[in-house]
Amino acid sequence: MKARVGATTVSDWITVTQAMIDAFAEATGDRQFIHVDPVAAAATPFGGTIAHGFLTLSLMPALAASVPDAPMLANVRMGVNYGGDRVRFLTPVRSGSRVRGHFKLLSFVEKQPGRFQQTTEFTVEIEGQEKPALIAEWISQIFV
Repeated sequence: MKARVGATTVSDWITVTQAMIDAFAEATGDRQFIHVDPVAAAATPFGGTIAHGFLTLSLMPALAASVPDAPMLANVRMGVNYGGDRVRFLTPVRSGSRVRGHFKLLSFVEKQPGRFQQTTEFTVEIEGQEKPALIAEWISQIFV
């Protein structure tokens, strides 16, 4: 993994559906009209409902899992989220949009024997949009 620092992988596309947005609204209690009311949201500059920023961020594991030929570490017991830096929501994701993840490995450091810290730049691309939906640095701990 240390040799892969600087490398970028790209996930498959997934469609962000209104059903996903509605389920996220129910799970989080964030039922703001721009997410769940297509009629009211159509009258906004967004022109329709948009995904929650945190929904877009939460797609990270699913997008990472869909990276073709993703590098895998042997003997991993578990991986855990450690935190995020520089999370920015740049462009709203409209309901029905397709998105994919770009993962750039920024660092991979052994913190203790058998415990590694990985920092990844995570960018969510929206199909047909020049500007990404979000950019974040995500830190994970990996235990082998």
